[in-house]
Amino acid sequence: MKRTVLITGATSGIGEATAKKYAEASDRLIITGRRKDKLDRLAEQLSSGYGAGVLSLCFDVRDKDQVEKHLGNLPAGWDKVDILVNNAGLAVGLSHIDEGVIDDWDRMIDTNVKGLLYVTRAISPGMVSRNSGHIINIASIAGKEVYENGSVYCASKHAVDALSRAMRIDLLKHGIKVTNIAPGMVETEFSLVRFKGDNEKASAVYSGIEPLTGEDIAEAIFYCTGLPDHVCINDLVITPKAQANATNNVRKN
Repeated sequence: MKRTVLITGATSGIGEATAKKYAEASDRLIITGRRKDKLDRLAEQLSSGYGAGVLSLCFDVRDKDQVEKHLGNLPAGWDKVDILVNNAGLAVGLSHIDEGVIDDWDRMIDTNVKGLLYVTRAISPGMVSRNSGHIINIASIAGKEVYENGSVYCASKHAVDALSRAMRIDLLKHGIKVTNIAPGMVETEFSLVRFKGDNEKASAVYSGIEPLTGEDIAEAIFYCTGLPDHVCINDLVITPKAQANATNNVRKN
């Protein structure tokens, strides 16, 4: 039976890989993102390359009114979301708290926390009414620990971790699964965004190490949502073999 899967932040990295993974399984995709050109390109790939049914919605999860407009009024046939992947998120800047850029903080909190809440608020009532559904929240190992220069990003991902645990309790009696996935080092646009387009700094993050890929995380997401109905993975931490946590890794010379 085809499932309807909603993925936020689908235009690159984990979101894009996840969309392709579900398309391969002949599921139907609702994909969202801010960059219309990339969203349109992905929709075409999913449709023509995999034969998947696709609904693409271009908006920013930080904008509550846009979230409500697009997700609060899904067209008939698309309004029963089986799986929600709250993937949209980012890190911006890397500085001590006393030197932090307020706009960077706002972007992280508005996207990673408030955006996740807006989307979940729009979609979860339908799951509750059907007593069925699975919510995947993409957190980070930064939600399990903290590190120098990452205070606000870590705080935002700690919030995702807490929300995942609280959602699980709130939605328990409605038969809805909630899974928190906390990746370590994943080579996507993440570091390029964090360093505001500085390719040299972004590349150095992955130097000498084989990081995770978006496809690796997509496999984990797909696995968690394919288990028997009575099984729920509540929390999953994933790192490359060469990374133990946010600050301990082994790099080849």
